[in-house]
Amino acid sequence: MNRRHLLLVAAASFGAALPSHAEDIMDNKIQPASHPYVGMWVTADGHIRHELQQDNRYDEVRGSRKSAYQGRYLVTGDHIDYWDDTGFTADGDFIDGVLHHAGMVLYREQ
Repeated sequence: MNRRHLLLVAAASFGAALPSHAEDIMDNKIQPASHPYVGMWVTADGHIRHELQQDNRYDEVRGSRKSAYQGRYLVTGDHIDYWDDTGFTADGDFIDGVLHHAGMVLYREQ
């Protein structure tokens, strides 16, 4: 089994709903158009720093733990889907310039 197949099987076994374009994201076939959400997003206390990179990758810092989570993402309108490199999936929404993700509220770093 290759890595992509393992991720899809793992997601299915945990009941994770993957959008139809998940395989394209995992294969890095979808490149984002320049969008206003690329950049660093930070919680108000600065504990979580979430960088959305131009190449469909994200890197999340938690406290002093660098690259605590890394993976791919796709922004569709004001919605974001994440696929962590370990197979974990999550999503979020940009509302009035604020990122709401997994119970967190993140603000664009100035």
